[in-house]
This record gives sequence, C-alpha cells and structure tokens, in this order.
Amino acid sequence: MSQLLSAFRHAALPAAAQAFRAEVREFLRSSWTPPAPQVRARSWMGFDADFSRKLAQRGWVGVTLPRAYGGASLDAFSRFVLVEELLAAGAPVGAHWIADRQSGPLILKFGTEEQRRFYLPKICAAEAFFCIGMSEPNAGSDLASVGSRAVRAEGGWRLNGRKIWTTNAHHSHYMIALVRTSGEPADRQKGLSQFIVDLKLPGITIRPIRDLAGDAHFNEVFFDNVLLPDDALVGEEGAGWAQVNAELAFERSGPERIYSSIVLLEHWIACLRGTPEAARHAETIGRLATHLATLRGMSIAVTTKLVQGESPVVEAALVKDIGTTFEQSIPVIVEAAVGADPANPPDADLLQAVAYLAQVAPTFSLRGGTREILRGMIARGLGLR
Repeated sequence: MSQLLSAFRHAALPAAAQAFRAEVREFLRSSWTPPAPQVRARSWMGFDADFSRKLAQRGWVGVTLPRAYGGASLDAFSRFVLVEELLAAGAPVGAHWIADRQSGPLILKFGTEEQRRFYLPKICAAEAFFCIGMSEPNAGSDLASVGSRAVRAEGGWRLNGRKIWTTNAHHSHYMIALVRTSGEPADRQKGLSQFIVDLKLPGITIRPIRDLAGDAHFNEVFFDNVLLPDDALVGEEGAGWAQVNAELAFERSGPERIYSSIVLLEHWIACLRGTPEAARHAETIGRLATHLATLRGMSIAVTTKLVQGESPVVEAALVKDIGTTFEQSIPVIVEAAVGADPANPPDADLLQAVAYLAQVAPTFSLRGGTREILRGMIARGLGLR
C-alpha cells in the first residue's frame, strides 16, 4: 500500500503553466459567450466544431504535440491548466477532445512518420476529430475480450465487428479501434492491434444512441467487410493491449475525471452566496472543496509522471475511481439540499442543471473503465491479485 501511495508525491504546476492560466481565461472571456448552467454542465460531452477551431487558431488543440506537426510543443502541465479552465467554465470541448487527449499522443508515440505527418497537423487545426473504438456489446467492461477482427487481405486488412458507446462517432472523421488480428477472445490480451479507421469507408454504419437526458452522444458502429489500407495499423501488430493501456493513462487521470459536475457546484454556491442558507451548507461545501483540492493534487502528481515519460497506469486508475465518486456525489448532495428546503424554490437554472447531472452521473464511473475494472487494476498494483 505504501508503495502505491508513495507514487503520489507532491507536485506543483510550474510557474509557466500558472501564467498560461491567465491567457486561457482571457480567451474564454473575449471569445465565448457562456450559455446557461444546464448547457455548460455537459462540459466535455458538448460538441461545437466552431469553438474547437477557435481554440486551434490560438494553437490550443494538440498543445503537447511538437511544432513540426502543427502543435504548440507545450508540456502536459500547460495542457492540465488549459483543460482545467475549459472544464471549470463548462466550455464545449467534445469536438477535439479525444484527438487532443488520446489519439494525437498515441499516433505521435506509436505511429509511423507518414501517419504523424498526415494526421497530427489536421488534429492541431481541428480539422480531424477522432473517436475511441474500444467497448463492444458482448465484451462489457472486459476490454481484453473484444471480438471485432481484422484479417490480412489483398490491399490491407478486412475489418468486421461492432463497437458501442462510441462518443461522438457520428460527428468524427476517424476512429482508433482496438481489434483482434490473431487468436481468439479467450487469448485475452494477445493478438490485439490498433487501427486508424476512416469513418467514411464503405461498410461502416454509425447508429446514434439517445440517452435518458435526450442527448445522442453515444453510438453503435458496425463494420461490415471494411477494407483498411496497410498503413491503417498503428504500432506493431499484436501490441495493441500495451498501446491501449498507455493511451488510457492519458484518459483516466486528467481533470475531466474530477470536474464533470463542477459547473453545478459553482452555480449552487453562486445561488447561496449572500443568502441566509449559505451558513447551513458551509460545512458541506468545505468538505467538497477539500476533496477537490486533494484529487487535483493527485491528478497533478500523475501528470508529472506523464511528463517524465512514465506510464502510471495504476495511479491513473486510482485517480479515476476516486474522482468519479466525487463527481457523482455533487448532484446527489445538491439535489438533497434543494429537496430539503421546499419552502424556498430553487433557481430555475440550478434545478435544470441538477436534474441533468442526476440523470447522467451514474455513467461517470462507466466511461473510461468501470469502477470494478479499475479496482481490479488497483488490487493487482497492490499485489492482491
């Protein structure tokens, strides 16, 4: 246990990253009109290509990618600050989100030079949006049991199978899909590979899935004899498991695993400010602020490891598990506070924001790896499995 805890050494954001924060706030103030809280509460699920292109014009999409490929060559600390400010404001970052956070770094690390020169400048210009092709209908949370398969064929690879819960696939240009290229699902992590799939290819069907809130972020994606070119393979054939775990470390440890309900919390505090009810909720708000500060420190510690070139898979799993629990607790707490005072009608925006988050918060612990899977990884990291 002490070995895992010692991995979270205190780390602080560098002065340059802190100075960058002021630039981001000024950009948001001058370039974006914040909508109502119930819209901003959608935060990183919000898809707005125009907003992403404005960010790209500032050089803030693919900020950690090298300038040679169109990036800003900023470090992961600056990206942490950028993401933190965008999410705290509830800005719509969903269009470029996956490409910026995962696909670009993955292509940079494992892709060929031709892939880097083709895809990375498009990502940095917000001209290429990516989605993640991991989950499958019959695999549940067990990523290693994926059954979608690509086999060698004349001219490349022939892909058949299905992916599900694919966020914004219906708006995206490409998917990076984890599929089997050898063996059987019983072989687990062996025989898996990653491919960049052009979603305009013949044989691909994308079917949006509408959620309880009426939004259609998720999709089911069908591959029916899709011919992928040879250069669609990312990295080594059969090395997909190791590659995808490195990719998930980027996904699981960032501010998005802490800030999903932050717009609601801030609006609740704004509604309480200056009212007689404020003192009654001071202890609760103080406790939430303490949890947030601790989680933020852990997330910065993981970011530090990423900057140092490490792959903190277990630490990232711990941040996501605790972070999503925190995110899920906020709408529960606000909902209870509002419901406990029926004589004082709540602000209409607050009511709509908490109603939305109360519906979708259960999904927070599903996306990017379920709680059960993450706790299994943590147990393995502690030597318990």
